[in-house]
Amino acid sequence: MKLFREICFRAVEMMIPARKYRRDRSEISCCLKYLIFGFNVIFWFFGGGTMAIGVWAWTEKDTFNNLNRLTNVALDPALILIVVGSITFMIGFTGCVGALRENTCLLATYAISLAVLLLLEMSAGILGFIFKEWIKQQAASGFQAFIVHYRDDPDQQNLIDWIQEQWLECCGIEGPKDWERNIYFNCSSIEVGSREACGVPFSCCKRLPNEVIRNNQCGYDVRKADYDGDLSSIIFERGCLRAGEEWMEVNLVPVAGVMVAVAILQVVMFAF
Repeated sequence: MKLFREICFRAVEMMIPARKYRRDRSEISCCLKYLIFGFNVIFWFFGGGTMAIGVWAWTEKDTFNNLNRLTNVALDPALILIVVGSITFMIGFTGCVGALRENTCLLATYAISLAVLLLLEMSAGILGFIFKEWIKQQAASGFQAFIVHYRDDPDQQNLIDWIQEQWLECCGIEGPKDWERNIYFNCSSIEVGSREACGVPFSCCKRLPNEVIRNNQCGYDVRKADYDGDLSSIIFERGCLRAGEEWMEVNLVPVAGVMVAVAILQVVMFAF
């Protein structure tokens, strides 16, 4: 009888399908997953927006159909926006989707990208500190290219106007005389009737008190030998190279603080 009951019990067990319990295979906590997801969504949209602005700027200049118009590819602001935006977009994408789907391949790509980016930032900081004079020479060379092609590229023109007028309040590399390198502001252009000859761009001019409408002709003739005005009250006489060095000296602590904060954030995200 006992044997019969055991046989019946085994038969019933074989007929009833065993319940399968799904084990939670999540490899990271829910809080950490959505923290990484939210953080990278911001960078994803930021990268996409930056890349879109760069592409829009190139489209406005019709650069895609006239690549030969690029005067200096490395210093083209629109191209810089496209490259930076693309890198930020891809890193944000791998971190965002990798965290949401818990995809180890995407998360590994995200971690490696952060590590490489952090290594490049540290290398750039160390090399910049060691080769300060070389950095100054490269900055002067780039600024000189901006001056020479001032009228050729509207993006470069807007950038140099912003640097001279709003950021550093300066004029030229070493001073206003550097604008002699530009064909439009060169004093020899008087012979061909250029009104800007022996002058400087309006961004070199100091704003007058309560000035509402910007005087775009304020820099005309200021470099002529017979100019009888007070230059120090009309234009900035300090060169942008020196102004940049002084700005770095004054803002060294805030700049270093931002760089350290970004590095720490990258290390934290890489560790997780």
